[in-house]
Amino acid sequence: MAGTGRDEAMTTSSEVKVPVPPGVAFSVFTDELDLWWVRGPINHFSGGRMRAMRCEPEVGGRLLEVYDEAGDDVLELARVTAWEPGRRLALESSLDDVATEVTFEPVGEGTRVRVVATVPVGGRDAGGTVWARVVPKWFGPWVRQRDEAPRSVRDIARLGLTVRYERPAAAARWLADVFGFETPDSLPRGEDPLPHTDYGHPWLELRAGGASVVIEPLPDGESARRGGDRDLPWVYVDDVEAVHRRVRERAGEAAAGTLGSPWGLPFFDATDCEGRRWRFAQARPTM
Repeated sequence: MAGTGRDEAMTTSSEVKVPVPPGVAFSVFTDELDLWWVRGPINHFSGGRMRAMRCEPEVGGRLLEVYDEAGDDVLELARVTAWEPGRRLALESSLDDVATEVTFEPVGEGTRVRVVATVPVGGRDAGGTVWARVVPKWFGPWVRQRDEAPRSVRDIARLGLTVRYERPAAAARWLADVFGFETPDSLPRGEDPLPHTDYGHPWLELRAGGASVVIEPLPDGESARRGGDRDLPWVYVDDVEAVHRRVRERAGEAAAGTLGSPWGLPFFDATDCEGRRWRFAQARPTM
């Protein structure tokens, strides 16, 4: 964060290197916005109504959240103030006073994408600086995987799961490392449990395929139910043998349990860092 006084503009910046030329990076950034921007309950101004995100390709064009099939019900997030394909994109927020500049610089065989969000003196940031936070963690991974990924919006599943832990940050890191759950946002380090304000919101979110796995602290006064079997979440995976090897290698034989197929459906029960059981099963029983 640059700008240290109340009489100075405040800037937030970030950058990420992607393995494509600047022209391709610019095109992916703007044309595939709806593919790389992660869907989620707090990742949009009206997440419960989201149909699409759209960037109109010209100076004066609008950056939009779209809420209906026809595209008539929209929220204008920003206006395009500079449109230089392969070089620079600039946005002026329509919801606060933030100006954002995205530059595309050739670096070797790839591109350095740099984002600078500026709040002017006396200005207000009501979320406009979000670009500097999400581009490295969402845009970068999308560019690296897009050649193999389907060109369809990865919406979140209709059913999510909340799991409560005595040490939620440590549990989230364990689930990401051992089970391989995806992490749309970076996970906090340090003392655990952290105050909610240190998370940025009162939960941590992981993804298992399209399903949202929300990690929350135990209610005050409750302790972890070690070895408790009250709930047994099922996770369907494409290669259950590979997941079983991963858990065994990273957490040991006891945590991995036994891989079997008593009903013709290969599965195993894994025990996590606080004693909760999870069942991993083959996604396609015919395989």
